[in-house]
Amino acid sequence: MKPIDDLLEIMRTLRDPDKGCRWDQQQTIETILPHTLEEIAELVEAIEQNDIHAISDELGDILFHIVYYAQLAEEAGHFNFQTVTEGINAKLRRRHPHVFADSKIDTVEQQSIAWEQIKQRERKQRANISDVNVSLLDGISLKLPAMICAHKLQRRAATVGFDWGGIEPVLCKIEEEINELRQEIENGADKAKVMDEFGDLLFACVNFARHTEIDAELALRKTNRKFTERFKFIEQALAAKNKSLTDASLDEMEALWQHAKAVSRQA
Repeated sequence: MKPIDDLLEIMRTLRDPDKGCRWDQQQTIETILPHTLEEIAELVEAIEQNDIHAISDELGDILFHIVYYAQLAEEAGHFNFQTVTEGINAKLRRRHPHVFADSKIDTVEQQSIAWEQIKQRERKQRANISDVNVSLLDGISLKLPAMICAHKLQRRAATVGFDWGGIEPVLCKIEEEINELRQEIENGADKAKVMDEFGDLLFACVNFARHTEIDAELALRKTNRKFTERFKFIEQALAAKNKSLTDASLDEMEALWQHAKAVSRQA
């Protein structure tokens, strides 16, 4: 028996009404979702830590969740695991005509544009509506993490030329947004207006990340991790002196912060 067939059989056994697992028997697509999100977060952490063993382990957990959803859908008469695999196989061939067909695409940029054009045709076919009623931005969920969503919106708009010509105008736009934010603060604007300008600034920063091929979400995650490590260094250094954060002055914490930065640069 192939490993994937074995996994499918394990899933069916877990869901079996008579000899299955009580907990697994009670689950639905909705109740499994929070656990799936947790597994994805654990995979992200394993990748960021470059823990190859953990990456393999977490991928197995996510594969199990895919099988779980397929089993639940099959029981409800919607689709099964074979439907899922056949669908992704067909989609990959359809979206790579330069690999599986005779379409000629020479550059990564041309490939990105063609990819979005193919997806746009697919959205129209699924919706079965006219071009007038289909937006280029359809299919991008606003429930995504904000930076990921901003990147997708910008990239999609760029496929029709709605984009900055290079890095320099993006930097100018960031400076413009900073000035507008500063002006609103100096004018005593309310929180809503300041938040609006701050959002524009973040959107412009994501644009810079996209133009420099930086993953804005990953960049911020790395900074969050870096901040955590350096802050914990401050706590540990103070604890070694029998002091707490509340006992230390800002100058003392700043000095330890700079020391933590120096140590991390040498690592």
